[in-house]
Amino acid sequence: MVAGVVLIGSLALGVCGYHFIGGLPWIDALLNASMILGGMGPVDPIHTRAGKLFASFYALYSGLAIISIAGLMIAPAFHRMLHKFHLEGRAAGTDSKKPKERTLR
Repeated sequence: MVAGVVLIGSLALGVCGYHFIGGLPWIDALLNASMILGGMGPVDPIHTRAGKLFASFYALYSGLAIISIAGLMIAPAFHRMLHKFHLEGRAAGTDSKKPKERTLR
């Protein structure tokens, strides 16, 4: 659910930016934002300096956003796998048994 909210918010940010800053119609702004967010690349050329700056920063943001969204979606399955194989509490090279208590003689 969190990944969906981040995805919709990122898409809305891109659509509004391409429409208001880039001067594209709503449908073209949606297409450009979707293609950038999906990693495919821009569709329509941007002619204004402000639009080009927005497109540059949105492309950089989208790269990080898609990695974050993928992490949010994969994390529950990975966490479940750790529980299934009982790997959540072990450090590498240690035994899962409780360490022996040392007594003073």
